[in-house]
Amino acid sequence: MITVCWEHFPLVEQHDEARRWLQFTANLGRAANTVDAYGRAVQDHLAFCLLVGADPATARADLVAAWIGDMLQRSNPRSGAAGLANATIQQRVVAVRGFYDFLVEEEIRERNPVRRGQAGRGGRLPRQGLVRRVEKAPWIPNEHAWDQILTTCESEPLRNRLMVTVAYDGALRREELVSLEIGDLEPAWSLIHLRAETTKSKRAREVSFGSVSAQLLVAYLRQRSEQFGRVDGALFLSQSRRNRGKPLGLSSWSKIVTSIAQRAHVPQLSTHTFRHLRLTDLARADWTIDEIAQYAGHRDLSTTLKYIHLSGRELAAKMHKATRSLHADREQRLAALAEVW
Repeated sequence: MITVCWEHFPLVEQHDEARRWLQFTANLGRAANTVDAYGRAVQDHLAFCLLVGADPATARADLVAAWIGDMLQRSNPRSGAAGLANATIQQRVVAVRGFYDFLVEEEIRERNPVRRGQAGRGGRLPRQGLVRRVEKAPWIPNEHAWDQILTTCESEPLRNRLMVTVAYDGALRREELVSLEIGDLEPAWSLIHLRAETTKSKRAREVSFGSVSAQLLVAYLRQRSEQFGRVDGALFLSQSRRNRGKPLGLSSWSKIVTSIAQRAHVPQLSTHTFRHLRLTDLARADWTIDEIAQYAGHRDLSTTLKYIHLSGRELAAKMHKATRSLHADREQRLAALAEVW
């Protein structure tokens, strides 16, 4: 049985059905981050039920709507603005829907009060889900912002500089980066083997790294050996007094990037920015959708299409064609002046 960090969501632990459902989800082999997000979502829903004196076993759709309304109005802990982020609300609704599905399967309830959206297929009219999805394009740094980021990174320790270049080169997610082991790298071919258990899609794949990463890697491995005397195991090790020599954690990498963002005066920078920029650059380099999807580890090509649009490749091609046609027309009209004597 997989261990769940119950201290993060005490209400879930105390609720028999919610506890069984989250343990069931964890035992299915879902990623630790997914289990944590689902637990926090149901924790929030149970807290609201407790506040209004409702029982999830008998809750109706109007209670779910009230809970969503509360999330839309409460203060956002990150920005201080009213309402949680749309993606956060979407994630919580999906998790709670799964919890109620479990209650239906266990015959504790007859129906799921969390309505599903429905695509308009087979002549059926589409039906909107409870929360309208807001599709925001990921932020991509322009050349000025990217230069500020790299300039700031020049003063970072060797390990951090290598993490930045490898995160960009391989278009790596945060979990994929910190999970790298020395044996995952093949320097002779500049390849990184991503193990299935470390990827979001649970599919192994290979990505590459460039010459700068290769130079930093040689220097870091030498430094790493001198500091820790180890030549195997996790690639990126903590240098703090508290966790010295232990694998660097997700939160540590997030704090490193947050510090870089603050000093570079680029608040939009996140651990995912390096991945977004790399995939956008591949689109700009005329990689096909399938090639980008394979490199990124995307299951759904619609996700990959975002980077094609962000690259401006199609727009730039159309603009070039239109400008060329317009320029030819301008030249033709100007040529008429030469015919007048």
